[in-house]
Amino acid sequence: MWIRDNIKKLELTRPSGVTIGAFDGVHLGHQALIRGMVTGARSQGLLPLVITFDPLPGQVLQPDSYRLLSTLEERLILFESLDVEGLIVLPFNSALTQTTAGDFVRDLLDHAKLGGLWVGPDFKLGRDQGGNVDYLRRTGQRFGFGVHVFEGTVRWEGKPVSSSSIRRALSEGNIRETNGCLGYPFHLCGKIVHGSKRGRTLGFPTANLAVPGTRLLPANGVYICHAHLKSGTFDALTNIGTRPTFDNGVRTVEAYLLDFSEDIYGEPMQLDFLDRLRPEWRFDSVDDLIHQMTEDEASARLWLRQPDHSTRRHHPVCPKAH
Repeated sequence: MWIRDNIKKLELTRPSGVTIGAFDGVHLGHQALIRGMVTGARSQGLLPLVITFDPLPGQVLQPDSYRLLSTLEERLILFESLDVEGLIVLPFNSALTQTTAGDFVRDLLDHAKLGGLWVGPDFKLGRDQGGNVDYLRRTGQRFGFGVHVFEGTVRWEGKPVSSSSIRRALSEGNIRETNGCLGYPFHLCGKIVHGSKRGRTLGFPTANLAVPGTRLLPANGVYICHAHLKSGTFDALTNIGTRPTFDNGVRTVEAYLLDFSEDIYGEPMQLDFLDRLRPEWRFDSVDDLIHQMTEDEASARLWLRQPDHSTRRHHPVCPKAH
């Protein structure tokens, strides 16, 4: 999959089929739209292209509150897994927000040789969101490109899948719903850094994951995870929170890898979240905390021994965790 940052720099040898969106998380709904575009484009002899943004609109319009379900690097790997052949990553900035729907379509026609556009029913393009589906259909009839509207609603256990529903589930620590809507395990990627080393003194040495501040975290609590390292994939217990028994400090992501003793400081790691054991609690004593952590480990091992859990190994999507 090739990547460009400007539509006007394209030099295509054949017409393209295009879908456009933020695609934060690349969830089941996004996947259905993209797969439909890839299949439809290839059936018409078109090059399947995705146009996305970095930063995303939410990061620019809601800078204090918007956090990413997936980084750009993670989205690239997910797009490639869907057989997208070309990706255009546009910066969402003031110049882009002032581009009219007509100018955007003209660039696609002139430089991407637009042959077909795949969109959702509520899709809007350009300044003041003037390029709705009706506008695009009229324009397509005039300039000779098809507009294909994905009319279906993708559901998980009867609920419509959306980025907002995934964000809500994560805020509640509902990993089962989160993963069901994503179609893959929610994950966090980063580098392992030194922490307070308190876990080691408690008998549960942890790997502290430095997660970008732009990334959305699940609710505070203890989670069952798979940890992807360069040396392999390992079962893990991960605590997200502020360590209320000790200092109520900054939020951290700390993974205790089961049956593991290697020195991995400085290495990249991907944590796949599989289930939530409990919220984060404050304990009256360190002994009470150690007792609970021992119970957490036993519960995690029991969960992981179940046949439908122990064999699941999601392919890493962190660029450096392969």
